[in-house]
Amino acid sequence: MPALLELHRYPVKSLYRLSPREAVVEPWGLHGDRRWMLARPSGLAITQRDLPALAGFRPEPAADGGLLITDPDGATLHVPVPRTPSVRGEVFGWAFAAAEADEKAQLWFRERLGDPELRLLHLADPRARPVDPAFGEPGETVSMADGYPLLAVTTASLAALNDWLVAGGGEALPVSRFRPNVVIDGTEPWEEDHWRRLRIGELTFRAVKLCGRCVVTTIDQEAGERRGAEPLRTLQKRRRFDKKAAFGVNLIPERPDGVTGDALGTLRLGDEVTVLSRGERLPAA
Repeated sequence: MPALLELHRYPVKSLYRLSPREAVVEPWGLHGDRRWMLARPSGLAITQRDLPALAGFRPEPAADGGLLITDPDGATLHVPVPRTPSVRGEVFGWAFAAAEADEKAQLWFRERLGDPELRLLHLADPRARPVDPAFGEPGETVSMADGYPLLAVTTASLAALNDWLVAGGGEALPVSRFRPNVVIDGTEPWEEDHWRRLRIGELTFRAVKLCGRCVVTTIDQEAGERRGAEPLRTLQKRRRFDKKAAFGVNLIPERPDGVTGDALGTLRLGDEVTVLSRGERLPAA
């Protein structure tokens, strides 16, 4: 029986991950996932595509609801939650209201990343940014993630990809390269291409599209450095759909009957995974 092997959330977009044993699921993603991001003066998100070194900064939730950030040299910063959305944020063309962190946080990041203009933003209202209507339903929203509430990958598909990489003279890669929220064990390789609905523990999800991958997959998430062209080169050759290099599947949680609050339920490591329906290959773009 397939089961939930790993959970990951990313308090700050493109910074290091947290890997809890359980996580509350909200309509817009795992609780606390990507509610912060670094941005240009225009509000445009800064990611590892721009600054691979972001992977070396480690966030933790603070007792007051803010953040504790540790830089690669061990220096720490406490960031309180800003309360009033007053600036523009933007992720992949979708704009939303955001709140700017205090000046101390701005200066701390600017000094360490060598960019005098970047800003740290917080998404106060996770209902502010809709899911792409081509794949989501009216009223469905997402945090500061690239586009969808959760990203799932399977160990079987990772093993198949690593077989291709090793056969081509390269090295097998860890799942962290793909920055998933959910890692599922016990499936067949690439079966997620055809998922439509699945149950993980007490919750159900719609599988809406395959995840088109980018240069972030070439960045070592422990070192914050690019490591050549893989796995993107192999994915472009072997897994190119709709002009995208596909790996993983984007999920949108479904609200359980009788549940009215933000917390839809809890995922726990070891939860059984059941595919409820399948169809033709999902689109990648």
